[in-house]
Amino acid sequence: MKAVSTSLGSSALLFIALLVTSGCAVKPVAFTEDEYRAIIGADRAAWLGGMEAVSGAICLDEAIARALKYNLDHRVRLLELALSAAQLDAGQFDMLPQLLANAGYNWRNKDLIRNSTDSVTGEPSLANPFISSERDTFTADLGLSWSLLDFGLGYYNAKQNADRLLVANERRRKAMHTLIQNVTTTYWRALAGQQLRAQVSQTIREAESALADSREILRSKLQDPEEALRYQRNLLENLRLLENVDRELALAAIDLNTLLGLPPGSEIQLVEPKRSDLRPVSLAMEKLEEIALANNADLKEKSYNARIAAQETRKTLLKMVPGLKFNYGTNYDSDSYLINKEWNQASLTASYNLFNILATPARKRVSDFERKVADSERMAVQVAVLSQLHLAKNQYHDAIRQYRRAESIFQVDSRLSKLAIGEEQTEMGAPLERISREVTQILSSVRMYQSMARVNEASGRIQATMGLEPQIGRVDETILADLRRQVSRSYEQLPVGILHQWNCPIDPPVQVRAP
Repeated sequence: MKAVSTSLGSSALLFIALLVTSGCAVKPVAFTEDEYRAIIGADRAAWLGGMEAVSGAICLDEAIARALKYNLDHRVRLLELALSAAQLDAGQFDMLPQLLANAGYNWRNKDLIRNSTDSVTGEPSLANPFISSERDTFTADLGLSWSLLDFGLGYYNAKQNADRLLVANERRRKAMHTLIQNVTTTYWRALAGQQLRAQVSQTIREAESALADSREILRSKLQDPEEALRYQRNLLENLRLLENVDRELALAAIDLNTLLGLPPGSEIQLVEPKRSDLRPVSLAMEKLEEIALANNADLKEKSYNARIAAQETRKTLLKMVPGLKFNYGTNYDSDSYLINKEWNQASLTASYNLFNILATPARKRVSDFERKVADSERMAVQVAVLSQLHLAKNQYHDAIRQYRRAESIFQVDSRLSKLAIGEEQTEMGAPLERISREVTQILSSVRMYQSMARVNEASGRIQATMGLEPQIGRVDETILADLRRQVSRSYEQLPVGILHQWNCPIDPPVQVRAP
């Protein structure tokens, strides 16, 4: 009978072992095509869900507002900020004592039988072996445990998490500055495409038609071959320039849709803002430097990182203190052999790892170097911020000069293009001259838009270096119309003597199809 019981026990253990082994043999399982399609559909629904449809023409302030609200990369930064806030809240509980509740059931297949030995003679006791515990018992306990060392480490961890939340906010601000600069630059490129693509396409068709006519004339030998080939060479060069312009203008629209969080193939109508007077920065450089050092996102991030490193040094010093731990709990055991089934228990223990005596100096040196590195990085960023500010100011003033020059060239090329059209109509000019003039006028127009984009980009770089961004509320809780007004109002109230280089109408008059 004993052999049978042992065999059954061994079989049970073998079955459990096989079950555990088979459970650990996990194999990679790829998504099926339907599962992956469902994931893509859910992601697209989450991406476009809640997005306000484009019901009219978009001006630059609305483009910035849409990017801040719907750009996916910016959403990631906002989620990182929310994650840091959640980690701060969760870390607060590390400073609380531990309150542990345990309950369990114990079973054995044989009684716990003990022999005894006479304490005087050392001989086995004449009494029969005795049972000291039931075969199955229920136990429960509720204990409070508090460690002074854990409390101190939890306190400094919480302070570091608070600083990491501030770091995440500065990174969000930096991402906002970059996003606004990219939207502004791409908006003007896309606007140039909207204004010029029809003219570019028409000019390409006319150039290709003139090229076909010239080739036919060359085959018919009605013109000197050298003159005809030179004519074709000029047409082909103009076509190459036009096709390059057409490609760049088409890509700008796709880039803008991506920045605004719209599907890449969306068709949107852009409104050309009214350009305000371009003027240099009016504040003194000393004032600009003061504002930049007080608000720059990179510099603030490095300052918080230095404070985190200082907290790490304090944590290292705290580990040198002996651990003091207090425990108190109430216990219960259902064993009928116990006289006292319920009892309370308390303890106070002190512990110290003697190897800390050897490790602490090295750890302290590491923490000190981390703090010195953080301080050095902060000082290096200070110098870099001031250099970026001076450079951005010079680039801004240079961009204004380049825009004014590009505008003057555009006006001259426009007049030359009109003269070429008039000469062709009076049969005093050749089609090639008109096409060449139109190509030059188109290129001048593109350069003018690009120059305006660089003016706004340089202005945005100054604002980013100085740590000035639109003062807006929570983008996920603000409707698009209110967000647009907040963006426009913030730019109008810039305290740095820089007017933003555009003025959008409150209600754009042009209506277009929703994407």
